[in-house]
Amino acid sequence: MYDKRFMNKAIELAIDNVKNGTGGPFGAVVVKDGEIISACGNTVTTSNDATAHAEINAIREACRKLSAYQLNGCEIYASCEPCPMCLGAIYWARPDKLYYASNQDDAAEVGFDDSFIYHEITLPHQQRSIPFIRHSEPLSGKEFKLWKESSTKKPY
Repeated sequence: MYDKRFMNKAIELAIDNVKNGTGGPFGAVVVKDGEIISACGNTVTTSNDATAHAEINAIREACRKLSAYQLNGCEIYASCEPCPMCLGAIYWARPDKLYYASNQDDAAEVGFDDSFIYHEITLPHQQRSIPFIRHSEPLSGKEFKLWKESSTKKPY
């Protein structure tokens, strides 16, 4: 169930990031059973990591703390609607819910416009601004055959 305390924490993280110059204006909190498991801001510029968005950082930290690769039973509170990368990570992490405050239009107004990524996804590989070029090699697919046949795999 939605709890404004957790959303306010996510927003405060985003505000602190801007004030302290520690990253972009985004914050995220992972909650389980009414307790904060992780609370992180965006650290793209301070960590020199294009993937260090608040949601990704919070998911990584929560998974470490819970010793799990999925966040079943958890909720994520984000200061802003997640970008396409974070959206994908959230689906892979499988929390029960995601709550967000600002939306993608709010983010676009200050320079965080993800609409071009959503557009790129719909284009054929060769028409994307970064071309995706497939080169299959003789070993291609062996990893999937081994995965399928493995008796020790841990599906996710």
